[in-house]
Amino acid sequence: MSLDIEQIALHQLNKRDEQTLDVVLRDTLLTPNAAVDEMMAELHRVYSAKSKAYGLFNEASELSAALRSCRKGDDDFLSFSRAATGRLRDELAKYPFAEGGVVLFCHYRFLAVEYLLVAVLNSRSSMRVNEQLDVSSIHYLDINHADIVARIDLTEWETNPESSRYLTFLKGRVGRKVSDFFMDFLGASEGLDTKAQNRGLLQAVDDFCTEAQLDKNERQNYRQQVYTYCNEQLQAGEEIALDDLSEELPPWNDKKFKEFTQEQGYQLEETFPADRSTLRQLTKFAGSGGGLSINFDAMLMGERIFWDPATDTLTIKGTPPNLRDQLQRKSGK
Repeated sequence: MSLDIEQIALHQLNKRDEQTLDVVLRDTLLTPNAAVDEMMAELHRVYSAKSKAYGLFNEASELSAALRSCRKGDDDFLSFSRAATGRLRDELAKYPFAEGGVVLFCHYRFLAVEYLLVAVLNSRSSMRVNEQLDVSSIHYLDINHADIVARIDLTEWETNPESSRYLTFLKGRVGRKVSDFFMDFLGASEGLDTKAQNRGLLQAVDDFCTEAQLDKNERQNYRQQVYTYCNEQLQAGEEIALDDLSEELPPWNDKKFKEFTQEQGYQLEETFPADRSTLRQLTKFAGSGGGLSINFDAMLMGERIFWDPATDTLTIKGTPPNLRDQLQRKSGK
């Protein structure tokens, strides 16, 4: 499936000292060629595979106003990108972790949808051996680890301005306020809460099983069916569709799952993105803290694994062979 680049601009932010970021602006747009196409295809692929947060522009967003002006033809794409890079520099300079990098603005089409992708890409050094078997250093864009990226679905933004999901962005690594300055730069706030939607789905599944008075095996089978459908959607890059999921599941007293969610007021969207870590709870129990990590299949609860809420004690009957071997060696038995 082809990705068609409409316009692409590159600029540079260089860190001069702790308080100063210098801006280097291109005077022309980047000319698409095989290398540029490959770069954007890789960036699109990497970004699409990552978990993203959803947002929407605030009324006072300078970027939104500038982008709208650009889309109307009142300003050209290069000027838009140059001005936006200056605003990005001003926001980045407020944070001590700011390192600068290559600033990319790309307007492209994919599957009949128009996007604007904005990213700050870091460079990395590596070594290469040439045909003469000489070793030299090279610099490359570290696209796989890019964490300062946002993408605006221009088609959704312009046809459905009330949407709360036309803008997506990466929240960045724990401990770094990457999303803070980027959201300030974008003039945006968080929109659709993907994790909340997925947690609501899990709660609805558990409540439906309780209402239908399913036994343990029936409950687990039901949860497994939900997980299978959602995981297939996730792998295909598609969203969870409540109608389709409801058709996959057996009804209770002629009541379909979607009807149950609507009657009980779970406020689930008709479609919403799957969240891998939340969905895993349908088939797994997992947790870590205080030097302890535990992960086990949900079907083992009540069979080989027992929890006493009064004492907060977990009893495991039958340890994995490799763990048992370590315990035996440690105890000398």
